[in-house]
Amino acid sequence: MKVVVTGGAGFIGANLVRALLAEPGITSVVAVDDLSTGLLENLDGLPVPLLRGTILDPDLLDEAVAGAASVVHLGALGSVPRSVDRPLPSHHANATGTLSVLEAARRHDVGQVIVASSSSVYGANPVLPRQEGLRPVPVSPYAVSKLAAEAYTIAYAACYGMQVLPFRFFNVFGPRQAAHHAYAAVVPRFVSAALAGQPLQVHGDGRQTRDFTYVGSVTDTLVDAVLRRVGVTDVVNLAFGARVSLLELIAELEEIMGRRLDVVHAPARPGDVRDSQANSDRLRELFPTVRPTPLRAGLEQTVAWMSGRVLAGQ
Repeated sequence: MKVVVTGGAGFIGANLVRALLAEPGITSVVAVDDLSTGLLENLDGLPVPLLRGTILDPDLLDEAVAGAASVVHLGALGSVPRSVDRPLPSHHANATGTLSVLEAARRHDVGQVIVASSSSVYGANPVLPRQEGLRPVPVSPYAVSKLAAEAYTIAYAACYGMQVLPFRFFNVFGPRQAAHHAYAAVVPRFVSAALAGQPLQVHGDGRQTRDFTYVGSVTDTLVDAVLRRVGVTDVVNLAFGARVSLLELIAELEEIMGRRLDVVHAPARPGDVRDSQANSDRLRELFPTVRPTPLRAGLEQTVAWMSGRVLAGQ
């Protein structure tokens, strides 16, 4: 079975590639990435061809998906603040890019397309936990682009009979997540600052909550979906119902690192959602064997990986 991973040199993509390669039923994995946010080093030593280029290039996608049984579409331009600063690139990468991938899959009669959306689509809807049937109220260009991506995916299932599985990811974290750029996610930013002995910058009061999901739990679910050919006609939350504030996250890091961490507060950012928590009933129904990694265990593995990079001078 050939599987294509767009965004395959990125954080989630590179972890997924490793998990797919460990499965004997998967004969080949192809990564597609323009390296705008992904890193070549994430695929070092792996027997995986990297097709370097944009998912907006139909010729590149034709080369990638020909003969594929599944496409896992993770390629995207992430970050709410990035989309607030520059909305059009987020739209082109996330909405038009997803449409481009779906078209390539249709041209080559790919059996399954799994698409990464985001919990950000729930936006200003105040209901917690977030259940898939809630009305989306996106409050950032990034969220709008992801809502468009999942809507295109569902439409392709309806119009062309394509087997699809759109997931809404919730604050995924873990090894290989970039820390040193302006739009880095909160967990790698906090861990990097803590390891460097610098203050942790918190936007707002720190009481905003997130459903942090360890990347290993995400890749376990994606691999299971590929192997069992899971398809749906709606969206599925990929998170397990935790609700952790940033201050609670910092307290966990303090216990792991065995010392108090300095914190500085900055203004809240436009487009950020105050609270986020998944209803995981649908996920657990579809994937009964997948288990969440506890926050502490996931943070310990993340700290250990980032510490190793610091010791290696990276």
